[in-house]
Formats: sequence, structure tokens, C-alpha cells
Amino acid sequence: MRHDRIARREYFSIGEVCEMAGLKPHVLRYWETQFKELSPSKNRAGNRVYRAREIKIIELVKHLLYDEKYTIDGARQRLEKLREGGELDKVASAALDRQALARLREGVHQLLDTLEEPRAKE
Repeated sequence: MRHDRIARREYFSIGEVCEMAGLKPHVLRYWETQFKELSPSKNRAGNRVYRAREIKIIELVKHLLYDEKYTIDGARQRLEKLREGGELDKVASAALDRQALARLREGVHQLLDTLEEPRAKE
């Protein structure tokens, strides 16, 4: 997920957010019930629309659950402590940066693998 992609648009659909974050829609909808920081508004058609701040929170929640191995309750408590300490936005932005770097690294490795394939056949 790239910052410039987020910066250019104000709202994103659940499908776009799921694609960017690598999540299934049902996971994201469940997280919305568990984390008060995730409360997307709805457009005229009644579809969820996410803002950049919510996308950063999603990446932070994903990091806490998948990388740091927090439970849902533990991640909720961690977000609350970050919010109380005034650090939630900063830490959420860092989670987004980490995710963007991981995706970039993965893309570079795939590119290198593709470039090395013809040599292996020689």
C-alpha cells in the first residue's frame, strides 16, 4: 500500500482496502465490530467508505494481530494505550510504512526471480 495512492483519494471502498491490506472483507467487517477506531462512514448507496486514517489503523491492527501475535483483546488494549498517549496516528503511520516496505521488498524479490529464470535454463 503506497502513501501517495492514499494521499490522492479521500475515500476507498471495502474491496479496495481489502486488496491494499491483503485481507478478506469478512475479516475487515469483523475488525470493525472489535475496534472502535475502525468506523468507516457509508456513502449514499450504503457502502462502507474508508479514509486514509482508517487504512493506517487497519495496517496497525493487522501488524498487532499477525506479526506481534496479539489477541483481539490485547490489540484493542494496545490501541487504547496508544490513543491515550497521543501516539496512535504516529504508530499507525509506521505500520503502514512497514507494510509498504514489505510489499516493495516482495516485488523486488519476484522481479529478481523473474530476471534470473532464463539464466537457470541455460
